[in-house]
Amino acid sequence: MSSTFSRRATLAAGASALALGAVPQVFAQSRTKLRFSSAFTEQDLRTEAYKNFAAAIKDNFDFEPYWGNTLFKQGTELVALQRGNLEMCNLAPADISKQVPAWSLMTSAYLFRDVDHLKKTFKSDVGREFIKMARDQLGIQIITPVYFGSRNVNLKPTKEIKTPADLAGIKLRMPPGEYWQFLGESIGVNPTPVAYAEVYTALQSGAIDGQDNPLVASRLMKFNEVTTQFVLTGHVLGYDVMVITTKLWDAMPPERQAQFQAAAEKAIDDYTAKFVAQEKEVLEAFKKEGKKVYTPDLAAFRKFAQKKYVDKYGSEWPKGALERINAL
Repeated sequence: MSSTFSRRATLAAGASALALGAVPQVFAQSRTKLRFSSAFTEQDLRTEAYKNFAAAIKDNFDFEPYWGNTLFKQGTELVALQRGNLEMCNLAPADISKQVPAWSLMTSAYLFRDVDHLKKTFKSDVGREFIKMARDQLGIQIITPVYFGSRNVNLKPTKEIKTPADLAGIKLRMPPGEYWQFLGESIGVNPTPVAYAEVYTALQSGAIDGQDNPLVASRLMKFNEVTTQFVLTGHVLGYDVMVITTKLWDAMPPERQAQFQAAAEKAIDDYTAKFVAQEKEVLEAFKKEGKKVYTPDLAAFRKFAQKKYVDKYGSEWPKGALERINAL
């Protein structure tokens, strides 16, 4: 009898010890895994923002990043989210518009005036309508836009540019693809597809007259060495969107959603302030080098570009959406 009791007590004690030892693992497993994909590398300033975000949510989420498209190729992330092979990513709005044509408005030239207008749009009624559209049709929850610089025209010729008419005949490098080529047409240039890595030599040889990129990227690639001027057209505000699958988002209680949203916005806002300061530094550096840096007639550019987009894509856009965004 006493032997049986001892054996039972020993087994019970062992089970208790095993259970106690498993407690940390159980808690670790209770954290939701977030496999995250981005096109930018770990050296990018945006990486710091996402790492700060991950630190802010670490009690509830296990953030597992894959920088530089090491998990999924650029352009395939949305399908990976939809198939359940990915939980989060830094998504290009052009990828959304491929499945939801109305979203082409959100990628059009001269839609956003600056980063504040971008943020204000996503917080507005019209912005929430586009967020709902992506949610209902694609199964993704958009958390916040992630700004990475406005695109500006950078030319080798010294001709002063005031309106789109002044860019007629200018061979401006644009990335391959219908969206990018049409963007070039919308500002008046002759869009010429050239691979990003070949832009410097194409400028050097005269194969192209110029290129358009955010100022920080232009300095990084040393395009200033083979050009004479920067025309601050600001024709497209470069941004992606931080997204999570609706399956995970809807599984969160409202208070956790609020914490998640607040952590994301703080991390991205802090990063954006640093990036905008960096843009200003680059601009001043170009001026000190003796590069011509000036702003053309933006009203003329905006009118020209928006008409082009309305004529081609306007029938796909929600009625009145462009006017509501312009009015913000």
